[in-house]
Amino acid sequence: MSRAMAYQQKLAEKLTILNERGRGVLVRMHYIKKTCADPKLRPSLLTDKAMEPAVKYINKKFPTIDYRGNSQHLTNIQRQKTEVMAATASYYDSFLDMMEFRDHVYELLNTIDACQCFFNIAINFDFTRSYLDVIATYTSVILMLSRIDDKKALVGMFNCAHEMSNGSSDPAYPRLGQMFVEYEQPWKKLTEEFGPHTKSLTEALLSLQTVYPRRSLPADAWRSAQLLSLLSAPASMLEPACCDTMPCEYLSMEVMERWMVFGFLLCHSSLNTNQASLELWKMSLRSGLYLTLIRDEVINIHKVSEEHLDGLKGYSKRIADIKECKEHTIINCAAMHRDRRQFLRGALKELYKVLEDEPGLLGPKALFVFMALSFSRDEVLWLVRHSENIPKTKTSEDYIDTQMAELLFFMEKLRALMIKYKHVVQRFHVQYLSQFDALILNDTMQTMCVCPEEESVLMTSFVSTLSALSIKQVDNREEFDFSALRLDWLRLQAYTSMAKAALPLKDYSDLAKVMNMAQFHTRMLDNLQEMLQETSELSIFCFYPRVFEKMFNQNSEDATVQRYLMAFPLVCSHFSHTLRNLCPEETDAIKDRSLRLCVAFLEEIARQTSAVVLEICAEQCNLNDQLLAKHCGETISRARNKKQKKVAPKKGELVKEKPGAESHRKDRAIVSNMDKMHMALTELCSAFSLCADILVFDHIVVPTEFLISNLETHLNKIIVRMANNNQTTQEIARPSDLLAGVRAYTTSLHALSSYVSVDVTRLVKSVLLQQTQPLDSQGGQTITTLYTNWYLEGLLRQASSSLIVHCPTMHCFVNQTTENEQSFRAEEYSDILELQALAELIGPYGLKFLSENLMWHITSQVSELKKLVIENMDILVQIRNDFDKPEVMANLQKRLQGGENVLKRMTIIGVILTFRAMAQDKLKDVLYKHCPYLLGPVEYLRDMVSPDTDIKVTLSVFEIASAAGLPCDIDPALVSAIASMRSDNSSVEEEYKLSCLLLTYIAVSLPTLALDPNSSYSKQYGGHQNNIHCLATGINQLAAAMFSVQNKNIEQHLKEFLLVASSSLLQLGQNVEKVECKNRDSVYLLIQMIVDASPFLSQDMLESCFPYVLLRNAYREVYRTFVITLG
Repeated sequence: MSRAMAYQQKLAEKLTILNERGRGVLVRMHYIKKTCADPKLRPSLLTDKAMEPAVKYINKKFPTIDYRGNSQHLTNIQRQKTEVMAATASYYDSFLDMMEFRDHVYELLNTIDACQCFFNIAINFDFTRSYLDVIATYTSVILMLSRIDDKKALVGMFNCAHEMSNGSSDPAYPRLGQMFVEYEQPWKKLTEEFGPHTKSLTEALLSLQTVYPRRSLPADAWRSAQLLSLLSAPASMLEPACCDTMPCEYLSMEVMERWMVFGFLLCHSSLNTNQASLELWKMSLRSGLYLTLIRDEVINIHKVSEEHLDGLKGYSKRIADIKECKEHTIINCAAMHRDRRQFLRGALKELYKVLEDEPGLLGPKALFVFMALSFSRDEVLWLVRHSENIPKTKTSEDYIDTQMAELLFFMEKLRALMIKYKHVVQRFHVQYLSQFDALILNDTMQTMCVCPEEESVLMTSFVSTLSALSIKQVDNREEFDFSALRLDWLRLQAYTSMAKAALPLKDYSDLAKVMNMAQFHTRMLDNLQEMLQETSELSIFCFYPRVFEKMFNQNSEDATVQRYLMAFPLVCSHFSHTLRNLCPEETDAIKDRSLRLCVAFLEEIARQTSAVVLEICAEQCNLNDQLLAKHCGETISRARNKKQKKVAPKKGELVKEKPGAESHRKDRAIVSNMDKMHMALTELCSAFSLCADILVFDHIVVPTEFLISNLETHLNKIIVRMANNNQTTQEIARPSDLLAGVRAYTTSLHALSSYVSVDVTRLVKSVLLQQTQPLDSQGGQTITTLYTNWYLEGLLRQASSSLIVHCPTMHCFVNQTTENEQSFRAEEYSDILELQALAELIGPYGLKFLSENLMWHITSQVSELKKLVIENMDILVQIRNDFDKPEVMANLQKRLQGGENVLKRMTIIGVILTFRAMAQDKLKDVLYKHCPYLLGPVEYLRDMVSPDTDIKVTLSVFEIASAAGLPCDIDPALVSAIASMRSDNSSVEEEYKLSCLLLTYIAVSLPTLALDPNSSYSKQYGGHQNNIHCLATGINQLAAAMFSVQNKNIEQHLKEFLLVASSSLLQLGQNVEKVECKNRDSVYLLIQMIVDASPFLSQDMLESCFPYVLLRNAYREVYRTFVITLG
């Protein structure tokens, strides 16, 4: 072939295009196979029972199908021909693409043979690699095609529908059908096709003799050579790493093995005629048991080789060689790769540490980084494809690597280091190219005897392009692009590798070495990301999810590699590199799988970390609990006994250790459980330092957010669990104890920020804020719900029955002395400290929820009160009109029914409102401590409200003040609750009348309290033993709320109440010798309490209707009684 024709063949361009196209076709074939094999994704036409006769008929008659003669089998296709064509068109087009690819590969291989091209991986690296890649890709495509079981049905159905629609078959169908038939035995057909190409292919494969044997050395040989070590020769540390075969140094072992296994099977005749071919082939057979076709599709190389050669004459010795190699592989291969991985872990760690400390070495030693990444990637890929297909062997543990995380971790670290210091690498190589490579290349050109015009133009352009480079381009952040130069070098390789080339490249090996080195250096400037992808991309894990997850679980159980676990989710960011434009359908599935795996790994790492963190917090909480005042009793008692020289405890009795004893150590070498937990936490938190975020497709995943989320979920559960709520026994932890535990947890959690960069303050705020709501973010109960239920059902319910009494003197509730011992002491849950702790825990939001529940109970009592008013309405109207007529009042009171019930319900309302006021008061104290600058303006705003202010404005201001815990003349929550009770049928006048009569009912019923023996006033408690002193709060708050809803004058109606009540109570004084007088003085005090508790009534109003002397005498009597009782 003439030189001009050689130039016109464009071998370089065709090899580049076909390789890219072939990889796309291969991915497409893989997608079709997986789609047809998956019951969930399988085309509906193949699963439709109505289509079964057609599918069976097409598979049986393929490719010569009679579409007209057997129409009964194809009836359903005829009915749905449009849908069938639409459903199978993409598959049919994919097979046409494959056939087109095959035709172009045929043509190219024949052209290369006609040009008698020379191949040597060490000289024309790019040309040889592209040639071998085309052959390996083509072989893989054919093998994948043979694995698609439904290809005939899909193509036959499309053509059947096409003929039914258009009256003729698709033009490409006969050739496509024939191709399917020919490749039913793919290796046999492929061997026939490659017979003419044996010489070229064998020559290319034999050139691997200079590369593959030294790349497949065992780990001991690597150690002896101190491979990848920058410290082995300190004197030459700054010298650029280079060699005669630079691109071969990071060439994938898996790629070379695929070339050799496929190549020697395609041209098997050389195995019997060439000893070098035989040796190289046997080495490839000893490399492993399986070889990757694409992704998770593998071939058993020994089985395939044996089956293929077994049908050929003269290959009995080769069959024996295969069996021998298989036996050798099963016995030795796994252990050899295990040792390699062990070596690489140490080598990569050393390399990373040196380069991290001196990033300037990344320039001259960039080759070492890519070699390390490539070697490591080869070992990872080998383990992955063999882990899914572990052979029956005694050493199956060699296929399990519990320290894989460390290798992946340092691979990711080296990748990140190269990207981080990209400008350092560029500064070095831009100078190297312009000041060394360009000069050497120019000198090499000068020594050439003959240099044709085309070759001369290309090489001159190389020199001029490289010479023009300047370090200023790096400083100015200019984008480099040497793709044209590298394509020209591939063209030059193609021109000079032909048999009759005027400038045969094999005679000018120095030129090849210089250009191969220069090409590597140009890739350091413009192609660094692709280089990293080529040498360290691990998207294979996307297609081995079971292996990936199993490997992660095995590594997560090993405490020594937990700090490296973040490498697993980071590998998920590689999965996007596996996508091809020729197969966009798989994008969503791969994206979902990538995110699922990434999230699963991060959640597990976060779970383990949070478990250790919370275990440390729990231990610290226990230590903190020992310091609480409630545990000091034993210590005080022991000290007192010692002082009084009482009998010492017996030998058998255990003496309780003092808090802090756990910190005493006789030997620092003794490791406590806390030490172990802190070590585990250090290891796990180190994992989060690998990266701040992970980019998985178009999602940015932040690992620390998973830790915070996990801690948040578990912390919510722990706080609820610390409350120790038992609904059966009505037990719950004291708020102060829970608050102490929460503070201990919070303090311990803040120590986490010294291990890993997380916003612990945000975490704690989020958790505590959720605990102020009825439900947390997961829908679980919170302490707000637990304490609300407990105080309503446990404390206030018993207070309603007078088993628990409100004690104004001590500002708490206390238990009454009864025969039955109660399950808890009320003062331990309702004193100032406990309610303050409750306010700290559940905050304003929680107390608002508590208030809403309290209001619900109040409204239920008000509803019952209204019913009683309606039953006695006529009598109450008369009483309200004639309250100043004692004789009439006496008769009417006798007719009045349900007075005790009214007072009982009002007492319940009073108890509830009293408890709410106590809680609100403590909330105010808490907020004053936390945000006095906020509470001051709110208090000032409340004080600005006057009786003349519009009621809506007043309620709005009071709502703000009440939320801050400030007491208000009118309770906005109660107003809202009363307003919500109004039905559509009732009018404002009716509601107003009921409210007035209710106050009258209460007033005239007060004297009946003297009949109750528990109505006696207790100086010790500062109130009555049946909680009737809470009536003062209940009457005032309820009246203010009711009349605010009706927009009436509160003061006027409370004065009316005071007059009626005074008149009723004064009648007690006339019954001197009756039983009613027993607790008369205690009941008299109620009228004083009502006035004191009311912002609308005054002492002047009281004195105008109730003699003060009676109150003074009442106080003297109740206090005298108290003294006599004590005496």
